[in-house]
Amino acid sequence: MKSLLEIRRDLHQIPELGFKEIKTQAYLLEQIKALPQERLTIIEWKTGIVVKVEGTLPRKTIGWRTDIDGLPITEATDLPFKSQHEGKMHACGHDLHMTVALGLLRKLVDNPIKDNVVIIFQPAEEGPGGALPIREWLKTEHPELVPNQIYAFHIAPEYPVGTVATRPGLLFANTSELFIDLVGKEGHAAFPHQAKDMSIAAATLLLQLQTIVSRSVNPMDPAVLTIGKMYSGTVQNIISGEARLEGTIRTMDAETMLIVKEKIESFCRATEIAFDCDIIIDYGSSYYQVKNNDMLANEFLTFAKQDASTTAIVCDAAMTGEDFGYFLQEIPGVIFWVGVDSPFGLHHAKLNPNETVIDYLVPFIESYFRVLSK
Repeated sequence: MKSLLEIRRDLHQIPELGFKEIKTQAYLLEQIKALPQERLTIIEWKTGIVVKVEGTLPRKTIGWRTDIDGLPITEATDLPFKSQHEGKMHACGHDLHMTVALGLLRKLVDNPIKDNVVIIFQPAEEGPGGALPIREWLKTEHPELVPNQIYAFHIAPEYPVGTVATRPGLLFANTSELFIDLVGKEGHAAFPHQAKDMSIAAATLLLQLQTIVSRSVNPMDPAVLTIGKMYSGTVQNIISGEARLEGTIRTMDAETMLIVKEKIESFCRATEIAFDCDIIIDYGSSYYQVKNNDMLANEFLTFAKQDASTTAIVCDAAMTGEDFGYFLQEIPGVIFWVGVDSPFGLHHAKLNPNETVIDYLVPFIESYFRVLSK
């Protein structure tokens, strides 16, 4: 296996979108197969990989999950190892996530712990969502690889290297994309009565949608409904026959997500009647809330606080979305933030995590897995 720094930089150059991580999968397999194979079981699933490390005296299986996809963002750094894939970038740190997973794998192969470890290289975290289908595939086809507890991390640009942050219970929100297409009838501006104006319909619907959180959701229950993009029309003297709204829904409670979606559908039906048009709703990628297991999260924080190289923080919950929630829906576990000391945030075209975090994090996780396996 190459050095971890080389691996991170190689992976950074080949970002690929969800379920299209062909080069990424091939690269990961090359590194994994360069290790001694005696204790390894390697199984491919679509563009993902599941690797089992046999323990020396296994009583349970500990899981580690890493995401492997990139984002449709054009990189704006001047790094000598910047993305070679035009319009795509590892702007959420998944290149670093994969590197740490490979580092952990190498440690466990060289010096196994008592328990089995399953490392899941999961595709499509950014969309359309790989956690739920790979979880179901494992349950159905390889139940022996389903871990008894599972862990993951995500880089946090705002924290310095050496900082980890998490909390018992809810950490990330339920999230759903939202795409609404309105179809009416195009017409000339001089003859508005012969058209069905979707610019007006979309504008009216947008304002109605903004009342859902303020008037249909309990004010003690956090929720967000944002329309971030709206477009309609072609030229100034043509009434638009089509319009599109694009947004996101985020809630801290799964039931609240259902309430918000029901109200969206009600407003859309009313708009169809009022403007004599057709409306199509697409919720895109929907992610389940990320809820850490209370006991395991407290155990992790206790370990982190006792580690001399680590600053441990109990952080607030956030409206961030992460499909790791589908694993935690059925498997007790923990996901935590790890500081990478970058002035640019997640999904920013200039994001460049501090690479020294690799040398800190790999032994930190290995040490924790050894504690879990005692």
